[in-house]
Parts: sequence; structure tokens; C-alpha cells
Amino acid sequence: MYQHKNALICFKVDAESNVSTTFNVLGVLPSTKLAISVKLPDCNASKISTAFIISEALPYRKLVVSVKLPDDPLKLKLQYFHENATFATVVRMKPSPMVEFSATVGTEGVAFGAECRYDAARGKFRNYRAAIGMTSKYYHAALIMADKGDTIKVYGLYHFDKKQVVSAVVELTRKLSKKENTLTVGGLYTVDAQTTVKARLNDSGSLAALLRLQVKPKSHLMISGEFDMKSLDKPPKIGLALALVP
Repeated sequence: MYQHKNALICFKVDAESNVSTTFNVLGVLPSTKLAISVKLPDCNASKISTAFIISEALPYRKLVVSVKLPDDPLKLKLQYFHENATFATVVRMKPSPMVEFSATVGTEGVAFGAECRYDAARGKFRNYRAAIGMTSKYYHAALIMADKGDTIKVYGLYHFDKKQVVSAVVELTRKLSKKENTLTVGGLYTVDAQTTVKARLNDSGSLAALLRLQVKPKSHLMISGEFDMKSLDKPPKIGLALALVP
């Protein structure tokens, strides 16, 4: 990633040799953002998107109108911000008229949120979910109900010290219709101000780790690896990413 004045260039290469480049230009016109993304080897995936943002249309409101070309739909988004609450609605016209609602309410330490998607063409809700979260200096916890109540997720993060050098996280997912459970545990260790190590393991036998090195202020080198412990004949996945900010 490279940033110069009002231009931002992101370059990404994944393990499957896919190359994607994104150009973002801010301030082309007042309150506008222009983004151009190109993905290789599939050059047909190129797209141009333009977003118009009116941040002071009404007090505490932000109106966002985005247009994506050539085949993405027109999207209208309205957001309302309050000291202890937010509300947002999104209207999409293609492939079928769709209206999305989301809201959050909370105070210091506790927050509740919900969102739903309404299909205007069929006259019914396509999806909805709700969540409640609690946070403090040493822990973060959340309970999420998704997929119309069919999926329940529980998250927990605990810091073992005030400086948050060592942390542990656990995630439990329950699929009610299939009666399936998925358990993932992970940890984070801050070696020093420039080095961080993360790791996670799920009950499917997937073990992943990430090493994050700060090569200079705001610039990082990330090395990741993933290994399937139940398929020892498969080679591990290795990833490398570099984020540079001048």
C-alpha cells in the first residue's frame, strides 16, 4: 500500500497467484471519492466505482449515494448518528429492489445491534440478525444470532495483563438446523513494539499463524501460514504481505 497526498494505491497478491490493484483518489470533486480496481489474471473483473458523500445534509446525518459501473446497481445509503445510537438504511435496485436496515444502541461497556434485509419484490424479509456485546479493560464478549436465528455465535476475548501483551480468544458457533458446532481458539502475543504473533486452531484441524513485523512507522510486513492437521499430505499455505505508508 502506498499513499501520496490524496492518492492511495493498494497492491495485493494471494496464494493462488491472483494479483489485484486498487487506485483510490480522494477529493477529485468536493465530497467525492474515485476508486479503480483491477484484478489479474481475470482482466474482465475491472470495475469503476464513484461515491458521492454529503456529510452535512442534515444535523447528525450523512447521505451517501454510490454508483458502480458497469453492472453494479445504484445504491442509496442514509445514516443517522447520535451520541449513544446509530441508524442506517440502504436501498438497492438491482438485481431486485432490496432495503436494508441496521441500528445500534449502547452505553459505555454494553451495546446492542440489529439488522435486517427486506426483499421488496417478494414482500418478505430475506435475512436478519441481532447481537449484544460487552467490553471492559480486560475482556470483550459478544453474542450474535444470525441467519434468521438459525446460527448462534459466542465470542470471548481476554487480556491477561493491563498492557495487553498476552490475549486469548474463543469462538463457538452453533448451527441449529444441522445441529453442528464449530469451536475456534486463538491467541495473541506481543513480543515487542514492532513484533506481534497470532495463532488460531479450530475443531476441523486447521492451524494458522501470523507474524506481523513493523519495518518502519505505519509500515508492516506480514507472514502467514495455515496447515490442515487432518490432511498431512497437503502442503501448508504460506502468505506474504507488505503494507507501506510514507
